[in-house]
Amino acid sequence: MAEHSRHQEKIIKNYYQNRDAIGLQKAQEAVTELYLSEGKKRTQVWKRLASHLGKIGIPEKQIKQMQEEDDAAKVAKLLEKYV
Repeated sequence: MAEHSRHQEKIIKNYYQNRDAIGLQKAQEAVTELYLSEGKKRTQVWKRLASHLGKIGIPEKQIKQMQEEDDAAKVAKLLEKYV
């Protein structure tokens, strides 16, 4: 395994410290895409969104329930609690 420079170590450390904030931002972007997408594209957006929701601490069971309902407004409302 290669050694990281001090700069690279700092970048990695900052990423993991801000992982939940990054996940929240990406989830918000995915919800916007969800509003605009249909069909096959919507399925892809849901996969990405589910991943981001998991990173901010939403239980898998709740994510699956939202996926089944397929309501972007409910997901947006849920994300408001985390902002």
